Amino acid sequence: MNNMKNKFSIKDLENLTGIKAHTIRIWEKRYSLLSPKRTDTNIRYYDLASFQKMLNVSYLNNNGYKISKIATLKPKEIPALVREIASQTNLESHAINSFKLSMLNFDQALFYNTYESLLKDKSFENIFYDIFIPLLTEIGLLWQTNTITPAHEHFLTTLIRQKILINTEFIQSEAKPNSKKTFVLFLPDNEIHELGIMFLNYQIVSHNFHCIFLGQSVPMESLADILNYYDDIIFLSYFTIKPLKEEIDDYLSDFSETLLKKSDAEFWILGQMLNSIDMDNIPPKIKCFKSIQEVTDNLI
Repeated sequence: MNNMKNKFSIKDLENLTGIKAHTIRIWEKRYSLLSPKRTDTNIRYYDLASFQKMLNVSYLNNNGYKISKIATLKPKEIPALVREIASQTNLESHAINSFKLSMLNFDQALFYNTYESLLKDKSFENIFYDIFIPLLTEIGLLWQTNTITPAHEHFLTTLIRQKILINTEFIQSEAKPNSKKTFVLFLPDNEIHELGIMFLNYQIVSHNFHCIFLGQSVPMESLADILNYYDDIIFLSYFTIKPLKEEIDDYLSDFSETLLKKSDAEFWILGQMLNSIDMDNIPPKIKCFKSIQEVTDNLI
């Protein structure tokens, strides 16, 4: 329990629940919704119970319940009502909140239980699109605002990585590629954010394509060897933080000269660093995508 984050600032609550700090203060005064504590140096903070309550209040409020009504509920009635609503509608929002709690408390059991409950109604693919992608977007923002630590992020992404690997192994064991096309998935030097490309590996294999997954931080020159083994190749990469924006145009130019000019290969790329690309001067046979879904649509 010593690893548990149990003190939250009002800014933490805002970042984690989506409710503005100003609104939280009004709800405190008008409805006595929360009772902040104070440190020995008289700094206000909220405990874990307050955070959990605020997540549930946010959920109910987003589902049409007025704060004046929520404030009249007894402490045990709030989570019970949340569970009731979540069992009927808006399962995604409730699941995302549960995954946040599992991350903040380093609670693997809560992660597994939430995931298993989702599988009753959703496929793994739908869970990734509907739950994990929005969750990871939020986690990135929470990390940037110092609401969570890298340890929290790594805890959650490691568990998601496990689910991708388990599901990928299952479909690989039964896969029967029916195309001569080979996808080569890799991340450029010093790029380590691999969840997106791991899920793409799952999607490509599930569409019965041959797929070679190389993973993180692959030097460009080492990819040339693959050209000696396969003819119809699509290299695919996910640019999250690398190459740097001032280096990305040179990277694409070098890639084109090294791997595309004298072969029939193509290069597909996606990720937030595409915002730094000069789209009018992309070398031939390089294709940019806005999302994982767009890549998947091009597999059909």
